[in-house]
Amino acid sequence: MKSDGFTTSSSALPLGFTWGAVAAGIKVSGKPDLAAAVATKGAKAAAMFTRNQVVAAPVTVGQRHLLGTGGRVGALLVNAGNANCATGQAGIEACIQTCTAAAESFGCIFDEVVPSSTGIIGVPFPTEKVLNALPTLTAALGSTQDHAEAFAQAILTTDTKMKVARAVIDVEGVEVRIFGAAKGAGMIHPQLVAPAGPPHATMLVYLFTDLSAEPAEMNALLAPAVERSFNSISIDGDTSTNDTVLLLASGASGVKLDERVQEAFANALALVCGSLAHQIVEDGEGVGHVVTLHISGAANEADAKLVAKTIATSPLCKTAWSSADPNWGRLLAAAGRSGVAIEAERITIAIGAQPVFEHGMRAAGFDEAATHEVMLRREYTISMHLGMGEAECRYITCDLTEEYVRINADYST
Repeated sequence: MKSDGFTTSSSALPLGFTWGAVAAGIKVSGKPDLAAAVATKGAKAAAMFTRNQVVAAPVTVGQRHLLGTGGRVGALLVNAGNANCATGQAGIEACIQTCTAAAESFGCIFDEVVPSSTGIIGVPFPTEKVLNALPTLTAALGSTQDHAEAFAQAILTTDTKMKVARAVIDVEGVEVRIFGAAKGAGMIHPQLVAPAGPPHATMLVYLFTDLSAEPAEMNALLAPAVERSFNSISIDGDTSTNDTVLLLASGASGVKLDERVQEAFANALALVCGSLAHQIVEDGEGVGHVVTLHISGAANEADAKLVAKTIATSPLCKTAWSSADPNWGRLLAAAGRSGVAIEAERITIAIGAQPVFEHGMRAAGFDEAATHEVMLRREYTISMHLGMGEAECRYITCDLTEEYVRINADYST
C-alpha cells in the first residue's frame, strides 16, 4: 500500500539495529522478560515521557542519560515484570548497575544505554537476574524479523498479543524504514510531554528508523505524531509512572532528514504511531468494544480533546458501552461537565450512523434498537458536533467490563 511516498506493506527492518530477548526469571510465568535493541554504530534519539509526577527509576536514569549524551544512544534495555518504581535509591542504583553492565556487553558507553521497565510498582528490582542474563541476551541479538519480534514479545505484561508496525519511504531509490514496537493493555491514559530541561507501566513505545536526523529535528516530528496517537487514547484513565515513547535514528540508510523527506517521514511516523495506539486499545484489559470518539465543531482542538477525554474516562459511559446500552444522556452529561463552554441546543450526537440527540433533545429519528445493534459491534464511532467552531479531534477508547475489574482486582496477587 503506497500513500504520500511511503508504504506499510514491507516487512523490511531499519538498518543499523539488532534486537533480542531472553527469559531472565523476572516474570513468574518464565516467559521472555528481558529485551535489548542495540544501535550497532550508535543512534540519535527523541523522546517523550509520562507527565505523572511519580516516575520510575528507569525514566529518571534514562532522561539523565539522554540529556548527558545530547541524545546519543547505543542501546535500549527493557525488562517486563517489574516497574522499578517506588523502589527508592536502590532502584536508581539498580538502573546504573544494569546500564553499566549492558554497556560492557553491547560495546557502548554506560550513559548511552537507556533503561526501561514495566510491571508491578513497589517491588524491589531483581538486579542480579538482569546481570546474569546479559551474556545470553548479547548472544541472542540479531537483525532479522524474528529477532525484532522476540524483542516485541518480551516487553509484554498483561497484553495478549504483540504490537508492531512498519513503514518504508522511498527516497530516490533508497529505502528509509521505520519499525515500531509497543506494549500496553492497562494503566493506559498517556499524557506524554517532551523534555524541557530534565524530562519527566504502562505504555512503552519504541520506534526505530535508519534515517539520519538530529534529536531536535526528530522531536519536532515526534511531538505532533504522539499528540494525535498515544495522547489520544485511553483504556482506564490511569496515567502510568513509566510511560515512554522513544524514537531512535541510526542514520544507516544514508538519507538525511531534509525537505525531500520531511513530509513523507512525518506521515509515515504518524501512521506507525497511530497503528500502535489503536493496537494498544484493541488489546486492552477486558475490552469488548473499541470506541472512536469524533468530537467536531469545537472552538479549538484543546476543547475537543477535553470533551473526548471526559467521555472516554466516564465510568457511566464505559459501562454503557460494555452492554451496548444506547444511553446517549451519559454522553451529553459528560460533555457538559468537561469544563468546556457548550450549549446543548447546538449539539448533535450520532452513534455510528444513528442520530440520537439533536438541538437540545432526543433526535426525531432516534431508533433505540438500531443504535443497540451498532453498539454490539467490536468497533464503532460516536460523533458529537458541538456547534461552537471548526476544530475537531479523534480519540480512541473502550468499554469497562467485569473482566477488567477481575484482572486488576487480582493484579499483584
